[in-house]
Amino acid sequence: MKRSPPDQESPPSVKSWTVPPGQEAIRLDLFVRRCLPHLSVRESRRAIEERAFWINNRPGKKGDRLFEGDILALRGPEHWLFPGPSPETSAYVPILFEDDFVLAVDKPADMATHGFSGRERNSLVNFLLAIRPSLHAVGKSAWEPGLVHRIDQGTSGIVLVAKDQTTFEKLRFQFRRGLSKKRYWALVWGTPKREGVITYPLIHDPQDRRKMKPAMVVKRGEKLDQSKIWKAVTRFHVLAYAEEFSLLEVALETGVTHQIRVHLKALGHPLVGDSLYAEKRPDPFGLGHQFLHAFYLGFRHPESGEEVAIESPLPEKLKRILERLRINL
Repeated sequence: MKRSPPDQESPPSVKSWTVPPGQEAIRLDLFVRRCLPHLSVRESRRAIEERAFWINNRPGKKGDRLFEGDILALRGPEHWLFPGPSPETSAYVPILFEDDFVLAVDKPADMATHGFSGRERNSLVNFLLAIRPSLHAVGKSAWEPGLVHRIDQGTSGIVLVAKDQTTFEKLRFQFRRGLSKKRYWALVWGTPKREGVITYPLIHDPQDRRKMKPAMVVKRGEKLDQSKIWKAVTRFHVLAYAEEFSLLEVALETGVTHQIRVHLKALGHPLVGDSLYAEKRPDPFGLGHQFLHAFYLGFRHPESGEEVAIESPLPEKLKRILERLRINL
């Protein structure tokens, strides 16, 4: 008996869908998202790259199109079917503040705030759902239950969580209007002036979707979608100079993705350890992530109206670096 080619020897199907009558030449990634609308564009494409979806017993590839009667089968891990994150307590996250309405936690730098599919088991939201299951009904997205804001995976510090939808909406209003107070400690390369304000608006970098960049740094002929330009304001002052580094206190007036990292790079002083925005610099302390810690968060309590101030101590790993540089915080 003739043996089938290797790419036709597939694992058993977990779930399958048939392209309905009248459907012609729909792209594979679009049909995957039609079948599994909880997946983001990025995650659906990642699943395709990992050969999780098969078309008529052959692995689907980027650019494939499906037609009426074609059978799409999920033959990868079942986590692609999960419509939201699962509760996991494999890691502990310190609680800094909690009452009936809000919860503030101290996220470590090696933990993502949230994932985009059920494959993520070690994010902050996995931990939050394990300790406070009711959070699954709060927020704007199933993948971000209760999260009022986010900080990058390599950034440590305070993350604020709303425990009900009304509280979530009130706190989001404060954050969108710049009424909250967010402060960070950042170790950067070089010696910037004592204090300053950076106001470059930011856009997604079309050459690298992982990155943001100042809107004025565009190539000739590159068109900008005005609706995708974000106002960003970052204030800083220098706490200490040491060797070829400087420790800054940074205050955010807005909250754009990667804002501090992009603004400080644009100033010529990228964060120490930032492999994405200081890619031409070494990681002198073997940190493995950017030296950036969200140490202070102030906001008006959504129920009582009182001012709340939350602080997070500098992690030991970052503290040891400052000790090596003889910087007293």
